[in-house]
Amino acid sequence: MKILLIGGHGTIGRRVAAAFADGHELITAGRSSGDVRVDLASEASIETMFQQLGTVDACICTAGTGHYGDFHAMRQADMMAGVAGKLFGQVNLVLIGQRYLTAGGSFTLTSGIAAEHPARNGACVAMLNGAVNSFVLAAAQELRHGQRINAVSPGLVEDSRERYGDRFPGYNLVPMPKLVNAYLLSVLGAVTGKVLKVYS
Repeated sequence: MKILLIGGHGTIGRRVAAAFADGHELITAGRSSGDVRVDLASEASIETMFQQLGTVDACICTAGTGHYGDFHAMRQADMMAGVAGKLFGQVNLVLIGQRYLTAGGSFTLTSGIAAEHPARNGACVAMLNGAVNSFVLAAAQELRHGQRINAVSPGLVEDSRERYGDRFPGYNLVPMPKLVNAYLLSVLGAVTGKVLKVYS
């Protein structure tokens, strides 16, 4: 399979890339690293990336983040980077990428546990993750030619413990192999319109 992975050098992306490296043509993309460059906040950049690559059998996105900050001080401007990248970036991968995805191909987006269990000061991230999940449910009804779409929703992953552990007290750590299996299921399985939750 020809697999496009956006965010292949990130915490989750590195593990996903390793899982698909053997037996597939894996192409990584990112804003500052990867085989090709893409800015998820730019529709034009996404279009250019797909034009450069041509058709793909699967598109996976593990990139994107959102604003954490005091709810009472938060303003729209604080949230816009996450809205443009984490939300609309992934939405545009599908809206644009459906023309480049082969029949029977799949999209796999990434949301997160915050959609259901927000951390303190995480209202923006909760909103973004919930919106990604809802988009996946709706897009699964609209895609044609057997194309599939799912979201993987990770909890606090083992590899992010040092970076984010203090922000998520009491959350169970997600083993990385277990998380990677959700991406394998989405790409290599037959499921569609699912939010694949990996919370512990």
